[in-house]
Amino acid sequence: MSSKKKTDSPGGQKLIAENRKARFDYFIEETYEAGLVLEGWEVKSLRAGRANLTEAYAVLKNGEAFLIGANVAPLLSASTHVKPDPIRTRKLLLGRRELDRLAGAVEREGYTLVPLKLYWSRSRAKLALGLAKGKKKHDKRATEKDRDWQRQKARILKPR
Repeated sequence: MSSKKKTDSPGGQKLIAENRKARFDYFIEETYEAGLVLEGWEVKSLRAGRANLTEAYAVLKNGEAFLIGANVAPLLSASTHVKPDPIRTRKLLLGRRELDRLAGAVEREGYTLVPLKLYWSRSRAKLALGLAKGKKKHDKRATEKDRDWQRQKARILKPR
C-alpha cells in the first residue's frame, strides 16, 4: 500500500502537524513563517509525522522567539547516545524586523503567538505562526453556528 502525503498548497508543502483548535480559540490577524532549530532525532521524527502542536505556544525572550510545549515524539530507533526530550523548548528562526514587529504587537497590543501548522518547505521544517487575539465564549458559539449553517447549506444544495 502506498501512503499519500498530505499537501497543504499547490507548491507541494507537506503538512506534518496542524493545530486546528487554534482557529477555534483565536482570531488570527497575521501569519508568519518561521524556521526551527532541531536536533537530528527530531528531524527523523518529523519525517515520520510524529509531532503535536495542540498545547504549544510561542514566546519572545531577549529578542528571540521560542516554541514551548510542542511535542515531537522520539522514534524507537533513535540514537542511543542521545536522551530525547519530546517537549523541549525550540528556537524559532525569524528575521529581525519580524521579531521587532511581533514584540511590539505582543507587548503593547495584547496579542499572543500561536503555532498553526508545521510543514516541510524545500526539505526544511517550517512553522506557521499566527498573531492572534483570544475569542470570547460568545464568539466561539457564533463560529460553531456559522460552521453548522455551512454544513447544512452544502447538504441542501448537494446535487442528487
